[in-house]
Amino acid sequence: MAETLTFEEFKYSVLNDYSLLNQSRLASTTGRREVLSGRGKFGIFGDGKELAQIAMAKYFKPGDFRAGYYRDQTFMMASGLLTVQQFFAQLYAHADLNADPSSSGRNMTGHYSTVTINEDGSFKDLTKSKNSSGDIAPTAGQMSRLVGLAYASKLFRNNPDLKQFQHLSVNGNEVAFGTIGDASTSEGVFWESINAAAVLQIPMAVSIWDDGYGISVPQKFQNVKENLSEILSGWEMDPVNNKKGIKIYSVKAWDYASLIATYQSAIDFCRTHHIPVVIHVTECTQPQGHSTSGSHERYKSKDRLQFEKDYDCLVKFKSWILENNIATEEELTKIESDTRSYVRGAKNAAWDAYQNEANNDLNAIIEISMQLAPQSLNASKIIELLEDATKTIDPYRKDAVVLAKKVLRLVATEEITEKEMLLQWLKMMETLNYQKYNAHLYDESPGATINIKGVPPKYEDDAPLVDGRVILRDNWDVILSRDPRVVTFGEDVGFIGGVNQTLEGMQEKYGDLRVTDTGIRENTIMGQGIGLALRGLKPVAEIQYLDYLIYGLQPLTDDVATTRFRTVGRQKCPLIVVTRGHRLEGIFHAGSHLGMMLHSLRGMYICVPRDMTRSAGFYNTLLAGDDPAIIVECLNGYRVKEKMPSNLGDYRIELGVPEVLIEGTDITLVTYGSCVRIAEEAIADLRAVGISVELIDAQTLLPFDKYHLIAKSIRKTSKLIVIDEDVPGGASGYILDRILSEQDVFKHFDAEPKTLSAKAHRTPYGTDGDYFTKPNAETMFDAIYEMMHEYNTSKYPKIY
Repeated sequence: MAETLTFEEFKYSVLNDYSLLNQSRLASTTGRREVLSGRGKFGIFGDGKELAQIAMAKYFKPGDFRAGYYRDQTFMMASGLLTVQQFFAQLYAHADLNADPSSSGRNMTGHYSTVTINEDGSFKDLTKSKNSSGDIAPTAGQMSRLVGLAYASKLFRNNPDLKQFQHLSVNGNEVAFGTIGDASTSEGVFWESINAAAVLQIPMAVSIWDDGYGISVPQKFQNVKENLSEILSGWEMDPVNNKKGIKIYSVKAWDYASLIATYQSAIDFCRTHHIPVVIHVTECTQPQGHSTSGSHERYKSKDRLQFEKDYDCLVKFKSWILENNIATEEELTKIESDTRSYVRGAKNAAWDAYQNEANNDLNAIIEISMQLAPQSLNASKIIELLEDATKTIDPYRKDAVVLAKKVLRLVATEEITEKEMLLQWLKMMETLNYQKYNAHLYDESPGATINIKGVPPKYEDDAPLVDGRVILRDNWDVILSRDPRVVTFGEDVGFIGGVNQTLEGMQEKYGDLRVTDTGIRENTIMGQGIGLALRGLKPVAEIQYLDYLIYGLQPLTDDVATTRFRTVGRQKCPLIVVTRGHRLEGIFHAGSHLGMMLHSLRGMYICVPRDMTRSAGFYNTLLAGDDPAIIVECLNGYRVKEKMPSNLGDYRIELGVPEVLIEGTDITLVTYGSCVRIAEEAIADLRAVGISVELIDAQTLLPFDKYHLIAKSIRKTSKLIVIDEDVPGGASGYILDRILSEQDVFKHFDAEPKTLSAKAHRTPYGTDGDYFTKPNAETMFDAIYEMMHEYNTSKYPKIY
């Protein structure tokens, strides 16, 4: 730096860095006090890591992406993506995007994001901005996403068909910056991500803040050898023997000049050569300990605490400035004084803005209630409530709602004009607070996936009967030919075209950047998809079997499903995940874990097609939308014959619309997936004994029956059974709950609604293991016949 600047320019840059370091440090120490005073709920700060983050930010360019963790406040400030006032607004959970643009109070302090999409849902020009993907708190959870963000640069650089998307990338020159604490590297996803990056050879730059502890647990319990650089050395590239790998740098957290030189070298190398780099930042300190949940004096030795004082980057940086005669003690004292005034002012402004909203709401209710009280028989009780409310110090938004409801309960039976004002205010607040705290779980625009209408498959008169997998294959051929942003990858997806041949010949036709094999690493397969989706591509990631989804569930539930929600609709992650399951063989290959998915993947759509025609239709629908989804294909359906549609790539299956497959009058049977064909067999047997069953295929579980078509069937049959092969209370319990809670059908039942599911245990191996564990045609027959017997014992006498 000194070689390219005049001394005055150099001095200005150094003192600007010193000022920023002081701002961030004082924000941390003040933030801790705000939590301990009760104004904030929890605080976790970046003190001790400031100088390294300032150095790193110097090489963070427009177009680059960050996937960090919750101590990166200084990096965000240095990159111009976070102000001190916004820092405090997030600490106070101010639910206003102008106050906290990262998450509008939804995410706790230390979690950051930038705006990557326009109001119409299209991607902004990502090459003109410095971008931060939305942070998540789960330890090391950012690592799998980081792989995908960097992998996108590789695709943009090497796939000429993507050159047209100039608002998404400049020839793949973007670096994905990742940060992680040294203790978090104990997590398996860290090692999986480093391995994936090394294999893929992608521009991923990982900074490890090494402060020697994971909360109270020292380094010796975290990683063997207690030195990450040494542990990772076996992964280092070997250009002499043409061995790919990573490049490792090590630098001390308090050494300003070396930090700048190291980051310049590391990021330039990573950007130019598309080789992952690891910057191991050692001798970091934690001046305030891990977080506001406790004091580090409880577990650190006196020697360690003294080390942290002596090697605090703020102390060392100040000494370096003075020793090199860059500034005087008086100049630095002036910066420190100005910083205190600035941070204090920013904190007060953030608190006042947050409090003004809550106070305005509370005052509005007090004013209306004061007018109402004299007309009520419970005037004294209302006045008592209002007097207590006026004494409230630092109210929350909820306090006004609580007060309004308590007053309304007291005047519930009274005719008072002002009561209507209270009711209208409460209704207004319900709408407003929905937007502040509940909106944007899914795309809510007019063009959202949920609003895409169905287009039925068309068939020529001589349409051939083909294996179901052929329909999927040929549909993929159309999709891949139309949009170069569509890429698909997973274990065995590429060269052999998938274990079920659904992508047969696609890699040969479209290349290995579009149809790609991966290693056995489900977590980072999901991460690959997340990063690509965040950068404007249309990834389809495969988990080979449904049981293996558990390996990849963490990034789906914590990251994908919450992306739109935790960024308040300012980022989107339209990743499509495909897997296959239901009927198979054995304890770990026969999973139907839909209940687990339904309760952990809100924010994604879940499609459960009964055949490959419907599966292809779902891909066509989802790729036309912007929401993430998972499709569970029937493993035993790929070789079942189906008619070949003539409008491949164009027909669509509308989400949330069940299909009546067999009409009936006696009982409604709702199921999905592989159970559909078994139910058809049972229904034929039931028909022979005079029972007419209406068979409904749910088709999607999230969303579920948005037009309440099942209610229409129940009004006709007055009886309901829900069947699936999940565990008891799993997806069948969910389906029954949705019908009873949302469709106003209880009054129509002539018999108690029932569910039939698999046993509570995993499925034993073999044909008999499957038969005696999961619903079969006989148990379906018996369950339905028993319900009809209870309804009419004379017409349907006991069989067994």
